[in-house]
Amino acid sequence: MPDKKICIFNWSGGKDSTLALHYALLDQTIEIRYLITTVTEKYNRVSMHGVREALLIKQAESIGIPLYQIRLGEMPDMETYDRTMKEHLTKFKEEGITHSIFGDIFLEDLRKYRENKLAEIGITAIFPLWQKNTKELIEEFLNLSYKTIIVCTQQNLENFCGKVISMDLINQLPAEIDPCGENGEFHTFAFEGPIFRNKIAFTIGEKVFRTYNTPRKTDENEDSPCSTSALSGFWYSDLVE
Repeated sequence: MPDKKICIFNWSGGKDSTLALHYALLDQTIEIRYLITTVTEKYNRVSMHGVREALLIKQAESIGIPLYQIRLGEMPDMETYDRTMKEHLTKFKEEGITHSIFGDIFLEDLRKYRENKLAEIGITAIFPLWQKNTKELIEEFLNLSYKTIIVCTQQNLENFCGKVISMDLINQLPAEIDPCGENGEFHTFAFEGPIFRNKIAFTIGEKVFRTYNTPRKTDENEDSPCSTSALSGFWYSDLVE
């Protein structure tokens, strides 16, 4: 058997992370030491997704892999973000981590950004979902009996915020919206399925609209909430324990 890849898994709590972790756990050459999540310090919520820290902790406990939070300020600049991430990655490297796993699907610039930053530390990236068809991925996710709810959407998708994903719902998305929201159109919270020992219980709270500085193209992801000058709006559906 090949040598084990000692890994951290970049966990957003959403459907793509869930399916990528599902694949990774089936790979006998992979050992996952931590689930890594960036959390906004001011609000104690998952960066960009807006999910409460308490529910993130419940996910990790249900999965059975230690959670490692990287605490960030609200909308840090790129220099601060990169410096913070490098500090934590260096620590992981010293612990023997060799690989870092992501749920990205097709954003080439983002993959290059991740790979370059990891290469500075001597860690290799793994992308279990890379270049898979996004419509087929969401179908597979649902066929595996996973369940997820949309917790954040771009301004034009308000009606989808707070809805549990089904194929009927995906088929109602506007034609220009990726079925997995890979371009940042929406984010989700996974709460049931094979990798979870128990269902994550929650109730749906209020829905709010917030505006943020728009990230640069290479940072259009939940793991890199970095600011520039342009503003964009997002709807959030709060999930409460």
